[in-house]
Order: sequence, then structure tokens, then C-alpha cells
Amino acid sequence: IQQHQEIHVVMGNEACDLDSTVSALALAYFLAQTTPAPKAAFLPVLNIPRADFALRTETAFLLRERGIPAASLLFRDEIDLGRLHRAGLLSLTLVDHHVLPGADAALEEAVVEVLDHRPLERARGPPCRVTVEPVGSCATLVTERILQGPPGVLDRTTAALLHGTILLDCINLKPAAGKVTPRDVACVSLLEERFPELPARDAVFGALHAAKFDVTGLTTEQMLRKDLKVLSNDEAVVAISGVFEDLETFLLRPGLLQDLEAFCQARGYAGLVAMTVSFNERHEPTRKLAVYSPQEPLRGTLCRALEEATAPSLLLRPLP
Repeated sequence: IQQHQEIHVVMGNEACDLDSTVSALALAYFLAQTTPAPKAAFLPVLNIPRADFALRTETAFLLRERGIPAASLLFRDEIDLGRLHRAGLLSLTLVDHHVLPGADAALEEAVVEVLDHRPLERARGPPCRVTVEPVGSCATLVTERILQGPPGVLDRTTAALLHGTILLDCINLKPAAGKVTPRDVACVSLLEERFPELPARDAVFGALHAAKFDVTGLTTEQMLRKDLKVLSNDEAVVAISGVFEDLETFLLRPGLLQDLEAFCQARGYAGLVAMTVSFNERHEPTRKLAVYSPQEPLRGTLCRALEEATAPSLLLRPLP
């Protein structure tokens, strides 16, 4: 790093799911291959500590299948982005998110580009390049970017990573799941056209889906950390945890309330929203929400915010 005049970091969101990871890896590789900046280093950074990587089961599975060892990855606790920024060396590209959490607010001025598929929460003016499009997977936007670049840059490994990620994010391109868009379908088709040796869609999706929802042996604390995002304002810090089992099963975990209290207390969270997801035999999802907080006013505030959400409406129905 000391030999470079610019460190260009590509980083996904703090949940660090497969979409964030592959989008960061693929875009950083593309930029390194196509940017005429000999003194710049392009680094994909996984936005979790290395110790948490084992919890990203589908990511670990796909990278292992494609011959990418964990030892070759760079994690958030292995690079001091604040120090690089203070030294004037950091340029930051955000993929699969576009708003940094409060703890990273000082890095906002280093952001030079954003690629995201969520609705825009805050505007960014020039010179920041912003691509925010309503597609099913951020990997679709990265694929489009790479395919618009010089021919020959996209290799078999990168294509396989993008292909698998889009399929998993878009529930194997099934319209009934409500996630896929024509652009996602087009990117998968183009990747298969360029690399006809890619495995069949059903096989790829089935293996990744099984790996993602394998929570065998995880403690409640590990399950809450597996897919974690954090929201904060001046009044409270709230965790949003994706939980990969049915809500009723989750609520039957021994000592659950004590575990939730310990999880929030250890990290300074005033509350937690657990968003569970389970699938039937046709891979159709059922999502349920549970709100936890030791503070009754905050519980009410969170519940009202979820019930009254309009962008989009969550169409919530109360559970017994």
C-alpha cells in the first residue's frame, strides 16, 4: 500500500452477503484490469471481520467451489480505511449499499462511486458516479458494467461468481418470487452465452440455496450476526437481522429472550428486528418479523414504522 499513491477500495454492505461480496470482488477486478492508473491499487474489502466469514455459508461455499481461498480475501478488520483516508490515499466505491453507517461517516467524502439496487435514500452530487437501479441483484449492475467494458476482461471464474449470485438473489429467476427483473434475466443469459460450460441454473441455485440456509449448529448470537444490518440516528441504534428459519422455530430456541438481551446489550443496540424467511418445496418464501427491545416506547415506535411503511408497504398481518 505504501508504494501506491491511491488506494481504491470496493466495499459492500455490512451484512456482507453473497451479493455484496461478489459485487465487490468482480468490480474491483474489472477496475484493476481497465483503469489506466499505474500507481493505484484496487482492493475488494469484505465488510465484516474475518472471524465472521464462516457465518456466510453460501459465500464460503461458492468461493470454495470456484477455487478462491479465504486466505486471498481482505476483510474489514485487516485494513484501516480511516487512516488511509486521513492520509489522502483512499477512494471508495460502494456496492450493494449507498449510505455508510454512522461509525463510517468520516469516510463519506472518500466515496467516488455507488452501485446499488435499493431505492435511493440520499443524493450524491458530482464527482461521485451513482448507479442505482431497481434490479433483483447488485451483481446484475456489475455484470452490465463489465459487459460494457473491453472484450476479454470477463473470465470464467468471475462469470461463474456473478451467475450464481444473480440466480440466488433472484430466486432462480422465478417471477412468482417477486425479485427478478428483465435485466437480471438478460445478464444470466448473456453470461451463459459467453460461457456455455456454466452449470445448469437449477443445480447452481439448489446448491447455493442449501448452503445459505444451513444454520446447523449456529447459536442464536451467530444466527443474528449471519445477516446483520444496523440503522442509527441521534436517538437509537437498531439491528436488523435476517434469520434463516421459520419464526415459530426461532421463537422456540431455549433462552431466546436472554440471548436477545445479551446480543443488544453487548453491541449497544436499543432494539432488534428479526426478519425470518422460510421456503416451501417450490422455493416460495414466507417472511415474518419480530421486534425486540427492552424499551417499551421503542418497541411501539418500531412496530408503527413497520406497519406504516409505504416505500414499499410491507403488507403486514399480525401473528398470534
